[in-house]
Amino acid sequence: MPVWGYRVAARFPHDREAWTQGLAYEGGFLYEGTGGYGLSSLRKVGLVSGHVVLRRDLGAAYFGEGVAILGDRIVQVTWREGVGFVYDKATFRRVEEFAIPREGWGLAWDGRRLILSDGSDRLTFLDPDTFEPTGSIGVTAGGRPLQHLNELEYIKDRIYANVWQTDRIAVIHPDTGQVEAFWDLSGLLETDSARRADVLNGIAYDAEGGRLFVTGKLWPWVFHVEPIRRDQ
Repeated sequence: MPVWGYRVAARFPHDREAWTQGLAYEGGFLYEGTGGYGLSSLRKVGLVSGHVVLRRDLGAAYFGEGVAILGDRIVQVTWREGVGFVYDKATFRRVEEFAIPREGWGLAWDGRRLILSDGSDRLTFLDPDTFEPTGSIGVTAGGRPLQHLNELEYIKDRIYANVWQTDRIAVIHPDTGQVEAFWDLSGLLETDSARRADVLNGIAYDAEGGRLFVTGKLWPWVFHVEPIRRDQ
C-alpha cells in the first residue's frame, strides 16, 4: 500500500476555538463547519487573513459536521440529529432541511452526488436535489474494512477521507471503495503549537489553483500541503 509523505507549501491562521468538522474552499475563502453543542456554526473565512467574514450559528440543539458547496448552495449535516441543512451561499440564509439516513460526519460533492460518511467504513451517496440515498460503498484497505471515515473531499476523481484519531488521509477509489494510498501527515502540527489542539480533520481543495488545504480541530493553522509520493 503506498504511503505518501508531504511538504508544507504555506500556512494560514486558523481560529483556535474552531472545532473543525467540515471544510471546503472557493474563491479565496474557506467554508468551515464547526461542531459542539452550543458552539456549532457555518463560517466563511478569509484564507489569508483567517478572519470570519460571515457566520451562522446552528443553535444548542445541533452538533454541526461536514459541509459541501453545490453551486450557489452550501449543505451541512449534523452528527446525531438526523438532519442536514441547505443554505444560500451568499447570505447563509437557511433555505431547506432534509433527513439523513444515519449519523453525519463528513460530506463531499463529486459534481453529481453528495458523499456522506458516518464514522464507519461505509460511504453513502445522496441525490443533490432530493437528498435521498442513491447507493453506498464499503471502504477497504488491504482487503479489510476501514473504519472511522470522517471529513471528506473529492479531488481529481478520488475521495480523500480523514481517518478519525489518526494523522492519515485515505485516498479512495469511488467505484470500488478500495484505498489506493494513505497520506501520512504525522508531525504536521508542531508540539509547541498544539496546546489544546485535537485531531487532524478538515480537507479542502482549490480546483483552480491545484492547492490542497488541511487543518484540525482547534488547530492554530490551515496548511497548504503537497504530497510526496512514495511506496512504503
